[in-house]
Amino acid sequence: MNRAAALPPRTPDAASMDRPFAHPGAAAAIRVMIVDDSLTVRTIFKRMVDSDPALVIAGTASSAEGAIAQLQQTPADVVLLDLEMPGIGGLDALPAILATPGKPQVLVVSSLTVDGAEHTLSALQMGAADTLLKPRPGGFNEDYRAALLGKVRALGSRGGAAAGAAEAPAPRHAETPTPSFARPGLARRLRRAEVIAIGASTGGIHALGLMLRRLAPDFEVPLVITQHLPASFMPVFARQIEAACGRPADIAAEGLMLTPGRIVIAPGHGHVIVKRKSSGGLMTRISTEPAVSGCQPSVDPMLASIAEACGDRALAVILSGMGRDGVSGAAVLAEAGGTIYAQDADSSAVWGMPGAVARAGLVSLVAPPQALGDALMAQVGAAAAPAAAAR
Repeated sequence: MNRAAALPPRTPDAASMDRPFAHPGAAAAIRVMIVDDSLTVRTIFKRMVDSDPALVIAGTASSAEGAIAQLQQTPADVVLLDLEMPGIGGLDALPAILATPGKPQVLVVSSLTVDGAEHTLSALQMGAADTLLKPRPGGFNEDYRAALLGKVRALGSRGGAAAGAAEAPAPRHAETPTPSFARPGLARRLRRAEVIAIGASTGGIHALGLMLRRLAPDFEVPLVITQHLPASFMPVFARQIEAACGRPADIAAEGLMLTPGRIVIAPGHGHVIVKRKSSGGLMTRISTEPAVSGCQPSVDPMLASIAEACGDRALAVILSGMGRDGVSGAAVLAEAGGTIYAQDADSSAVWGMPGAVARAGLVSLVAPPQALGDALMAQVGAAAAPAAAAR
């Protein structure tokens, strides 16, 4: 638990900060629940949320038990959740929070410690949508406020591609289904994939786990994954991927060979690039050149590199994520004859990245993660993993 030293000018009493709130116009705004055992943190987060007219406080709680009880009576669209609290703790309470009537998106506010990374990534794999590092004392500044509110707005609206736009997004509970924009005819160009590149961000870890569990043990096509995460989280993330699909997962490095069945993950400090060796094999390189999206690691350079290296024998999958990272790289890949799949809006925590690629007319399949996994198996001529069907 990271106790903030940056105290606001005025701190209300604990009782007033641990109950549901009623605000005029709440039905038209994104409803936010704050769950943290620190009164200071709850106060700071409440003040930040109150500063955005698109958001409204649904309630605050100092424990997971209290949050669940409140959410049963006062639904929320987004829950800011601290994992390290007395009682059952945020991680153990996560399934119950996700199952409350509002079916909220959960933004985990995590620490930079190794234990914090383990718990946060476990939460993301269980269905939490995104994470935001809790700053060190004095770090609750304007940049942090902008980052927090941007994530909350994107999760509450689920659109994500225009996060940070001046106008407030429509709240998630008022959203209508989004068309898929899939163009199935594009898939006819694809030969058997030589490499599969996967890009993901907000909500992507849960989706990635669902998709990878559909792959059979003998799935041999190398996977290259770019997931937006802090660099310190990557070793833990690699171990989670290994556990999800029962095969080794390595963090990309200079000259790492893409051998059959290998999973390679972009490091947090740069972009993973795929190059073809003179001998014909594929290997990874690391680039720190600024990406169009501003992300690091970024999906765009990964996709552009597999387009150059593999052409129509490259396949990309874009999973849940905020923003537009992947659009320019997907356009290059489509031009080279490769094929792109995207996660559908209904199963995405934020349909920003997959939605942007789909709306650009670049995808041949838009589907939930499990169906995407089945499509990958069909593309390489195998049946989906039988044990995964029940998961």
